[in-house]
Order: sequence, then C-alpha cells, then structure tokens
Amino acid sequence: MDYYAIGQRIRKFRKACGLSQEELAEKVGISTTHMSHIETGNTKLSLQVLVDIASTLSVQTDELLYELSAQNTHALKQELADLLMTCSPREINILLDVLKSVRVSLNKYLS
Repeated sequence: MDYYAIGQRIRKFRKACGLSQEELAEKVGISTTHMSHIETGNTKLSLQVLVDIASTLSVQTDELLYELSAQNTHALKQELADLLMTCSPREINILLDVLKSVRVSLNKYLS
C-alpha cells in the first residue's frame, strides 16, 4: 500500500474543500501533527481515521485509496453524458456554467 500516494490524495481533496490541515484534523479528531504525517506518508492511518477523513471530505474511501483508473474515468464520463441526455437545453447551459466555475475552483485549490 502506497501511504504517500494516499496522503497526497487526502491533501488534494482537503485543499479542494478549502480546509487547512488543522481544520481537517480537528474535524476528524486527530492531532495536526498526525494529519501532517498521514499526508506525507510518514505514518499509517487506521481504518477509522480513513473513514472519518473520507466522510469529512465527502468522498468515498476508494477515492482516497486508489487513483481513478482510465476505465473508471470512462464510466464516470458515460454516466455524466447519460445524465445530460435527460436535461433540457436550458438545464444543460446552467450545468455547463456551474461545471466551468467548479473547474476554475478545482484548478485553484488542487495546484
């Protein structure tokens, strides 16, 4: 298990949520030092801490444990396309505007 990669994914999602290490650690109920060590891969995290971090960041534990594969990405894109097929042209335009805004925010927090 690559704990450094897991820690980096936690860091990515934490930043996307606009949380500092201190804030996430507090919400999860661990020390800031422990959170720092998790993100740098210097310590193993317990299953309970992993679940609590995922819950706090509103992500699935799989998203923290594994890099999204190309196959999973394709399935997600297909699900998104299927969802868009049920939308009116006006709804599609609104969703496009929202997605563009979210993308800008993601680029800001994930870089």
